[in-house]
Amino acid sequence: MVVVQPSTWISTYVEKRSQEIESHRLEKRLKERFVRATATYHLIEDDDRILVGLSGGKDSLLLLELLAKRAKIEHPRFSVEALHVRMENIHYETDTSYLHAFCDALGVPLHVKTTRFEIGTETVKTSRDIRRQKQPCFLCSWMRRKEMFNLAQELGCNKIALGHHQDDILHTALMNLAFQGRFDSMPARLKMRKMPLTIIRPLCMIEEQDIKAYAESQGYKKQQKRCPYESDSHRTDIKHLYDEMELMNPEARFSIWRALNAANKLIEE
Repeated sequence: MVVVQPSTWISTYVEKRSQEIESHRLEKRLKERFVRATATYHLIEDDDRILVGLSGGKDSLLLLELLAKRAKIEHPRFSVEALHVRMENIHYETDTSYLHAFCDALGVPLHVKTTRFEIGTETVKTSRDIRRQKQPCFLCSWMRRKEMFNLAQELGCNKIALGHHQDDILHTALMNLAFQGRFDSMPARLKMRKMPLTIIRPLCMIEEQDIKAYAESQGYKKQQKRCPYESDSHRTDIKHLYDEMELMNPEARFSIWRALNAANKLIEE
């Protein structure tokens, strides 16, 4: 018979209780920032039909979970559907059976589409497109967006929700400043000019580290294979630069965010 010393039992209990408290605080913080973002930037209104881009990564899984749970509350009244786009010629994968189970548990219909692209063959209309047409990340993103735009209109959705968090938005602002000579970023709300759709980013006030912690605590299943191009870009360099900025000034995040707000860069009508 193994006798557990009182001090060991107490230590184990305290540690477990501490983890439970931290988990509760994390979940509360995510919900509060999600709700604050939707209210601050008017992202969700009554009778909205929202199509969520579900890549299978931690960000899109959290986005879908928050939206689906929020949709069960009477106000605002809105509906949610999800789309997962598979790219034939980019070798990364997400377990679609897991995505179906995840969506079923939330009561959200899931649509799965497959598409592909050929480098150098996409139709381009501007000089900026010509500069970017050979970059796989641009082409992959563009083809995914086309699938989302088409399905959203087929389903009668008026909004598309994407899982970009606050770090994504801040990094994009720095990228545009460093490489494009302009100060702007991915807005929290973007009204499309050529189609009756609005892109929203409800995770815009949530930090990536909180999403990582929540994904681990909830046991989100990771993607089976990562994109081979995801670390081969300026975005990785900018992330390192941003980390250095936070070491110099822990308030850098809030300074850049305030600047984006003051310049009206987080809402584009």
